[in-house]
Amino acid sequence: MNRGFDYFDTVSRADDGRAAADFYAARWRHSDAAEWRARFERGEVVRAATGAALAPDEPVRAGDRLVWHRPPWEEPAVPTDWFPVFEDEYLLAVDKPAGLPCVPDGGFLENTLERLVNAARPGEKLVPAHRLGRGTSGLVLFSRTPAARRALAALFRDSTARAGGALRKIYAARTAPPPGLAPGARVEIDTPIGPVPHPALGSVHAATPHGKPARSVCTLRAVSDVSALWEVELVTGRPHQIRIHLASIGLPLLGDPLFLPGGVPRPDALPGDVGYFLRAIALDFPHPATGAPVALRVSLSRPCGAASAAPRGA
Repeated sequence: MNRGFDYFDTVSRADDGRAAADFYAARWRHSDAAEWRARFERGEVVRAATGAALAPDEPVRAGDRLVWHRPPWEEPAVPTDWFPVFEDEYLLAVDKPAGLPCVPDGGFLENTLERLVNAARPGEKLVPAHRLGRGTSGLVLFSRTPAARRALAALFRDSTARAGGALRKIYAARTAPPPGLAPGARVEIDTPIGPVPHPALGSVHAATPHGKPARSVCTLRAVSDVSALWEVELVTGRPHQIRIHLASIGLPLLGDPLFLPGGVPRPDALPGDVGYFLRAIALDFPHPATGAPVALRVSLSRPCGAASAAPRGA
């Protein structure tokens, strides 16, 4: 069991006058109106300013600040075998396993890479500079100082917004064999990515002509009768970009529970973003303190051993 968590929400003008339970059911779709009413009856939802509990039918007003005091819950089991890859006084780079969330989200609070890394470095505050999807393994970079945190945040923000930045990100991915392509083939994908409506998730990023520009450079490294191994360089950094882009050319990642050919989401998909092979294998960037080039690499397969394994130089 974890310690529980407090979720804060502010009522918008569009929700002014809505019944409190209906507001939460629309805001957080993981639970229906009946479940939210039960939480109100237990006194879990209060006004932030006064601590006064809300009744489920009580109208909320624009600007109201509300808190859901979520009681402790048992989190799903996750792999915890992260490994140091590179470390100095400014940075820590680790190899994350597939299935472990990077940061607290949804049903995960304690069972996250951020919590595990900080528990292993008592007295420090290490902050991930970026995130990998729960089902994605590989390199995650943490800052160890406020100055490094600011520099890395600017670096990743710039690489997300435009091509040609100083950050280089390379992944390995597996799909079905591509018809007519041999190892060494290079495919550049420029499908725009943006949020689209989804019946179960509210909205999800997917291929859409109304999305933001996105670019991936995909090189076919190996092909068998049942699968293909791609090396993908992210020129931009949109959410789920590799999964969406390969699906957009008819090659969803093998085992992907969310994206269909064309880069569109499955209408019956639910949270639980695992089952595919996608691995962050390379990060190149200027050091946030010195400006010197840093090149981090991990192999296609993860090492075996304890999380306290000695750091490996990049």
